[in-house]
Amino acid sequence: MKVLLVFAHPEPRSLNGALRDVTIKELEAQGHEVRVSDLYADGWKSEIDRADFPSLAQDARLIPVAASKNAFDADTLTDDVKAEIEKLLWADTLILQFPFWWFSMPAILKGWVERVFAYGFAYGVGEHSDKRWGDRYGEGTLAGKRAMLIVTAGGWEAHYSSRGVNGPIDDLLFPINHGILYYPGYEVLPPFVAYSVDRLDEVGFVSVAESLRERMRTLGSTRPISYRQQNGGDYLIPSMQLRPELGEAAATGFALHLQDEIAAD
Repeated sequence: MKVLLVFAHPEPRSLNGALRDVTIKELEAQGHEVRVSDLYADGWKSEIDRADFPSLAQDARLIPVAASKNAFDADTLTDDVKAEIEKLLWADTLILQFPFWWFSMPAILKGWVERVFAYGFAYGVGEHSDKRWGDRYGEGTLAGKRAMLIVTAGGWEAHYSSRGVNGPIDDLLFPINHGILYYPGYEVLPPFVAYSVDRLDEVGFVSVAESLRERMRTLGSTRPISYRQQNGGDYLIPSMQLRPELGEAAATGFALHLQDEIAAD
């Protein structure tokens, strides 16, 4: 298996750095080929601006979506973005690793997504009609590939539980898992989350590292999160509303976009 690990932490001697090394070593021990995009070490440019679209006329108004589409179609995206797209096409599996800062990914990783997931590559793909609404949410350029998150959080696991004050971790990560990874077609694996990392001692690290090794050993066999496919019949097109007969009548929120357990089995 070919694995791309996108790493977003500014300190290589951090817990994240140590877990990254555990991940790479275990994957390579299993015979997988690993490439790493270390965003801080590479000096990744996170913001989108005119410099991303060198073919855009100087007097033209910058509309990022349109500029992204034109640059992708004309093969004029910047070299750093092209290199990351090539890695995504190369990899069978994408891993995003980051600390959970202010309930999301670090800005540098969000910027990586915004610049690399270009229009025509990760979105804006496929026909839009009364039967389909583009190739997305289970379909798209990256369909057939797998993706997962490796996340470190300072809070206790209980803080991220169904009744925890921070909110359920699956809900907090939904915008990334569903909105960034599932959207262009990835099969999204359950995330690996290490909690209370600011209080982690040597014994705790050994336990977390072994759990991570086990996830890497089962990377190819772990069952993906059972998100509903957009064009699979569960949604009304073009309103993109879940059909009224699906899910519990009073239910709302992210869980609606998981397949019913009976259907999933």
